[in-house]
Amino acid sequence: MIYDEMKKKLEGYGQQHLLQFYDSLTDAEKASLFSQLSEIDYSLLTLIGENESMSRGKITPIETLTQEEVNARAEHFYDLGIDAIKAGKVGAILLAGGQGTRLGFDKPKGTLNVGIEKNIYLFELLVQNLLEVSRQAGAFVPLFVMTSEINHQDTTQFFKEHNYFGYPSCYMFFFIQDMTPSVDFNGKILLEDKARVSLSPNGNGGWYSSLLKAGLLKETCANTLEWLNVFSVDNVLQKIADPYFVGATIESGCASGAKVVKKAYPEEKVGVLCLEDGMPSIIEYFDMTEELMYAKNQNGDFSYNYGVILNYLFRIDELNKLVSDRLPIHVVTKKIPYINEQGEYIKPDAPNGYKFEELVLDMVHQMGTCLPYEVIRNKEFAPIKNRTGVDSLDTARDLLIENGFTL
Repeated sequence: MIYDEMKKKLEGYGQQHLLQFYDSLTDAEKASLFSQLSEIDYSLLTLIGENESMSRGKITPIETLTQEEVNARAEHFYDLGIDAIKAGKVGAILLAGGQGTRLGFDKPKGTLNVGIEKNIYLFELLVQNLLEVSRQAGAFVPLFVMTSEINHQDTTQFFKEHNYFGYPSCYMFFFIQDMTPSVDFNGKILLEDKARVSLSPNGNGGWYSSLLKAGLLKETCANTLEWLNVFSVDNVLQKIADPYFVGATIESGCASGAKVVKKAYPEEKVGVLCLEDGMPSIIEYFDMTEELMYAKNQNGDFSYNYGVILNYLFRIDELNKLVSDRLPIHVVTKKIPYINEQGEYIKPDAPNGYKFEELVLDMVHQMGTCLPYEVIRNKEFAPIKNRTGVDSLDTARDLLIENGFTL
C-alpha cells in the first residue's frame, strides 16, 4: 500500500523513475528511499525554466561607513556593541557545510590545518577570535554551526575531540542545512545511487530557515537574542561578533550590516554592495558591466569599490518576516554526479542539471536597509578557497603571520 501511494504521488509529478531500482533494494534501503521521497519539496520543480537573468532595477552607489569614519567614533561603537553582547543580544552563525575538496582533502573545510610548525585548525582560529570577544564582554556569544548531511558527524566529532577549542560546549550548537533535490535539464530528479536521491544544500541563504527547522533558537536564548552575525568558514582573519561592527549597525538603525573591503582592482571577482531601486543589493562580479565596473564619483574614486566578504549582521525580527514571505529560489546550472538507468555512476565533465538555492544576497536586499561597514583588507580578509595562487592556504598563512600569528 505504501509503495502504491508513493508511486501514485511520483507519477503526479512525473518522477516515477525514482522507483526504478525499488525491487533490488533491501527493506532498510526501501525505507530510507521512501523517507527521502516524502521530504522533497516537489513545488521546486515548477521553477525550472524561469528566467534567471531577469533585468535588474536601477543600480546606484551605496554610502559606505569608511574606516576613517569608524575610527572617529570607535569608542562609541565599541561600547554599544559590548553592551549588546553582555545583554545576550548577539549570536553567531558559522556556515560550515562544505568539504575541503578544492583544497585537496575530503573532510570538513574547517578541519584544515593551517599551521606550519604546529597544528592550528581553521575552526580553531575562528573560535579563538570569538573567545577574545567573549573575554572583552565578560559574556559568551552563542555559536551556531551549520553543517551538511555530508560533514555533520565529522564536524561534531572534530569539535568534541578538540574540547571545542576552549569554548564552553553549552554555548555551541550544531544543525544541519536543509537539502533540495538535484534535477537534470528535463526536470527529472536525479538519483545518487539506487536508494538515495541526489540532494544538495539549499544555498548560503538557507541558513536561517534551517536554523528555525532545527528548533535551536527556541531551545537556547531566543528571549534575549536580537542580532545574528553570519560568517563563512573559510576566512581565517575575520572578526566574529565584532563589537565595533555590532555597535555601528545598531547606531545606524539599519536592519542589517555587511562587512566590506575596498576592491584590490576594478575587475576583482567579488560581489559588490550597491543600491537597486533604492534598496541594498549585491551585484555578483559576473553581472558587473564595464560601465558599472569603471564608474567614478565626483571625487574620482570608483563608485562600486567595496566588495562583500560574507560577514553579515541581521536583525532577528526582520529575518522572521523574510521566512514568512520566503526568499527567492535560484535555479542554478551545475555538474551533478548521478546514476543512469543502468545503475552506472556518472561523473559529468559539463553541467548536466540544476540545483535550487536561496542566497544571502537576497536577504540583504529584502531587509530594506543595510550598513556597509569597511574593514581593513589585510587585517580581516584572508579567505582559503583555492589550493594554490590567489586566496589559497599560502596567502592566508602569509596574512596570519603578518597579523602576529605564530604558525
